[in-house]
Amino acid sequence: MQYHLNGFKPGDYQISDAARQPAPPPPMADLPKQVDVLIIGCGPAGLALARQLADFANIKTCIVEQKSGPMLFGQADGISCRTMEIMEAFNSSELLVKEAYQLHQNAFWEPDAQNPQQIKRTHKVADARLGLSEFTHGVVNQARLHDILLDGMAHSVTHLVPHYNRRLLELVVDQSLTQDLDAHPITATFERNDASQSSKVEIVKARYVVGCDGARSATRKSLGIELQGDSANKAWGVMDVLPVTNFPDIRVKSFIQSKDNGAVMLVPREGGYLVRLYVELDLLGKDQRASQLNLSVDDLIARAQQIMQPYQLEVKEVAWWSIYEVGQRVAERFDDIPAGSPDGLIPRAFVAGDACHTHSPKGGWGLNTSLPDTFNLGWKLAAVLQGKARPKLLQTYATERRKVAFMLINADREMSALVATHPNAKKDASSAKTSTADIENFIARQNGFIAGTSIDYDESWLCTGHKNQALASGFPIGQRFHSAQAVRVADGRPVQLGHLNKADGRWRIFIFGDAKNPLDATCEAAKLVKFLADADTSPVKQYTPTGADIDSVIDVYAVFQQQDLTLEDMPDFLWPAKGKYGLRDYEKIFQTSKTHDIFEQRGIDRLNGCIVVVRPDQHIANILPLNGHAELSQFFDGFMLPPRAETTLQALNNGALAVCCRLSII
Repeated sequence: MQYHLNGFKPGDYQISDAARQPAPPPPMADLPKQVDVLIIGCGPAGLALARQLADFANIKTCIVEQKSGPMLFGQADGISCRTMEIMEAFNSSELLVKEAYQLHQNAFWEPDAQNPQQIKRTHKVADARLGLSEFTHGVVNQARLHDILLDGMAHSVTHLVPHYNRRLLELVVDQSLTQDLDAHPITATFERNDASQSSKVEIVKARYVVGCDGARSATRKSLGIELQGDSANKAWGVMDVLPVTNFPDIRVKSFIQSKDNGAVMLVPREGGYLVRLYVELDLLGKDQRASQLNLSVDDLIARAQQIMQPYQLEVKEVAWWSIYEVGQRVAERFDDIPAGSPDGLIPRAFVAGDACHTHSPKGGWGLNTSLPDTFNLGWKLAAVLQGKARPKLLQTYATERRKVAFMLINADREMSALVATHPNAKKDASSAKTSTADIENFIARQNGFIAGTSIDYDESWLCTGHKNQALASGFPIGQRFHSAQAVRVADGRPVQLGHLNKADGRWRIFIFGDAKNPLDATCEAAKLVKFLADADTSPVKQYTPTGADIDSVIDVYAVFQQQDLTLEDMPDFLWPAKGKYGLRDYEKIFQTSKTHDIFEQRGIDRLNGCIVVVRPDQHIANILPLNGHAELSQFFDGFMLPPRAETTLQALNNGALAVCCRLSII
């Protein structure tokens, strides 16, 4: 797709440039007095959390933003492979794939040995992330990602929309109430800052609060959480421009180092014309801020023109620009539980995204770390609020995501040093400059982290079964489920199995069959299916509310090696009757093919098969042998709760259940 030919225009890229207009903010409405979850901030972390919770009719969510309306132009531009996978979990990846610039190549430029005042391309390489996912790393206006999440919220069962023009004045957590799950220990006071009712004060009581309000987070400050790490010592400029240039790699991500004038990192943007330039500026003095440099966008353009000699760069329009400092910091904690507190305390307040980790934007990691923060937290909040899981589940958010934040900071520190041409202010001025080869090696070495596909959570009761890892070596426990194709038995369609892991709060169990025919009663896969369907200790039976669809809590799929399987011969459990009409689900049974052999691609033991348990955030929680019935039950028993009576009555929000409720009332 091409757009922005005659100037940058934000909005829906499915609408032509001539007709495109930014979506208006929703009308002002009073904040609710009491909610289950209060989200502060409409960045990628806040919206991803709101998008998840919006699909739960029995969870009351409120999201508040200080700005006057939706973002029109975002600072983040890169959409990593992993973020694309998460957007697929929201059934929303197609538009991003269609609209984004897809990154397939990297180009590297250094001073020309024959004429050092000019740059010369050393080489081009395929992007190191290719093949790590079925998705390709993309570049698109952050506002488009926000639009897609907002649209999903608005069209959800709760029709959730943000409350704009609200500034947080005070956030108080009543410590005497935090361990009472029925209490609302959070009191948040907001001031309206819209033109019509400015200074009006509103108070919201909440069970939980999540601060997604950026690097200067008022939520974090109210909770007394400090950012720890390095202060800024280096300034960079960034601008999105519509250029006229003879630089040959203007549509290829390029790392450009000049001899004396600094470096440029060039990132092509969506639409075929827009380009982002990160421009190296000067070292900052002690306690100096980038804003004190008093540089204009013309200064950034002039510096870029110097660096890119002998090529011409004429900027026709600047869509957005900024100057920022390079610094890396991580919050001392990610929730309201102080260090040294007794074990087992339930956290009620959280920080996520830039509110708990700050860094430079060059790696494109901000959005791609912030959004997975709340993708990790959202299903846990929902499970606890719905009474499906013990509250200890909430303790795992800080443990899992703080580890990722430190990985982010370390990678950003190394990347910032490699891209810059001037020595670090904290090192001796004679420090050797790095070459573009160093940058290339870094990208190749860190490609899994950069793509987000190698992020893993440490061994715990929520990520276990490591002794069985050899049964499926291509599904590392703690990492996300690496999708691969299998063929659906019902209709012969190849399907990405990873796309079955939707952001709906459900667990998934994938049965990878053994060498025996699954119709053979002595087959371990057949025994497992019978256990899941009939045994009193089956986690599916134990944790599914009475009257709910059999897959409403734990969704089971089967993938077999055998060919020519027929659906009608399979156990009913694998194509169950569901919904108010008892319609059969034909999309749970798969087989391999010669061209799509997931057993080979993901190192699955052909003789013995295995069980792969996938969390609601798509990370692998456990791998077990097919006969590991007791271990499977013990895993879920460690944190799940049996359905309460009221949970059973609310189970599926489907028509049949509603009829049952009405009859019981009558």
